[in-house]
Amino acid sequence: MPVTAVLDVGKTNVKLVLFEGTAVLWQASTPNRSLPAPPYPHADVEAIWRFLMAGLREAARHHAIEDIVVTSHGATLALVGDGELALPVMDYEFAGVDAIETAYAPFRPPFAETLSPPISAGLNAGKQVFYQEAMHPEAFARVRHILPYAQYFAWRLTGIARGEVTGLGCHADLWAIPGGHLSSLATRRGWEPLFPPMVPAYAVIGPPSSAVLAETGLPPTVRVRAGIHDSSGSLLPHLLAIEPPFTVISTGTWVVIMALGAAAARLDPARDMLAYADVEGRGVPAAKFMGGREFAIILADGGTACDETDVAAAIAAGVLALPSFVANGGPFPGRPAAIRGSLPAGDGMRAALASLYCALVTDYLLEALDAARGPLVIEGSFALNRCYCGILAALRPGQDVLTGADGGGTAYGASLLAIWPQGPERPPMARTPAYADAEGLLRYRALWRAALASS
Repeated sequence: MPVTAVLDVGKTNVKLVLFEGTAVLWQASTPNRSLPAPPYPHADVEAIWRFLMAGLREAARHHAIEDIVVTSHGATLALVGDGELALPVMDYEFAGVDAIETAYAPFRPPFAETLSPPISAGLNAGKQVFYQEAMHPEAFARVRHILPYAQYFAWRLTGIARGEVTGLGCHADLWAIPGGHLSSLATRRGWEPLFPPMVPAYAVIGPPSSAVLAETGLPPTVRVRAGIHDSSGSLLPHLLAIEPPFTVISTGTWVVIMALGAAAARLDPARDMLAYADVEGRGVPAAKFMGGREFAIILADGGTACDETDVAAAIAAGVLALPSFVANGGPFPGRPAAIRGSLPAGDGMRAALASLYCALVTDYLLEALDAARGPLVIEGSFALNRCYCGILAALRPGQDVLTGADGGGTAYGASLLAIWPQGPERPPMARTPAYADAEGLLRYRALWRAALASS
């Protein structure tokens, strides 16, 4: 198996992981911090680049790296000029983008064209570009390429600009997933020439540039792949191993629920339901909410660990965490969060309440997607949360809830681009035992949903 280095640019953390087949050979991580304005809050791409160069230099001393793959969060585009950024890479949580909503609305493609729902702040990346053009016309005139975030780092590694469908097909308003082409937004705004040739995520763009080779000590035989959106990367091991229908729940800052075999007709754009593009550009019905961020908000200063005793105590106390704890995205936009009732004392109580909340929202979205058939595969950080997994298993009694041995599904999935469409045997998946008091949990779910309906 080739040794593949994966740069995983998450919204909260950045990781560099080396894989040989399913084995992790080496890894490092660093927090991902946004820089303040001017001209708007933006990604610290130079910090990520320094981390990548230092990591590759260190890893190459001990391992023979053959491929480099970048995977990144979505809703992020890089506007590249002649050899450098024409404008900073916008942080998609920048609420100031909404200032141009009235001007943008006539250009927003219809949902049926893109399967991209309207979302607040900069979560529709096409609206970011519209804002950048309107507010910074001189800088925008220097743009030569519009690149999804993963392909920006591939460009920095190789000097070659390429586009890729999963980066443009994640609620960006820029890609018509059903048709497989740039959307009417791109054509009506005259942006088409700024999008470089599209290639598959697994395509070899080229070797690292001479400057990167000199800085890292990598050999010139290293192949840099185009790269992939992180949620689409999470799908890859399961596309090889499971026949649809099945659902992948990719977790981190966001909880992204991708239901293979579900019907696009079920998608409700008002509830942040959408389609992602898979590695071959096919639409995958999905829904999402900012579950990792909401979990952290509910947790406050409490410990992250909990057990069934804590969950039972929270249910018995009737404490309800009601959405939404973040303003951006999710099925309950604009609804103010609330915690009703008082938690009993105990170190795990906050984590139990946060796990209940995230499992209940996940269950709600699974029902909305009609994802009631086939296994549920939990990837990412929530795969390590036994309370969340056990609660979800009890809420979905007809479906197996499966988790991997660790929370690194996105990076591992992205590593498969080096050998796609082949793959090693999928890492073993464990069936999660359901929370024991299913009857009490179902009563609690009924209370939670009634509280939603009445407020």
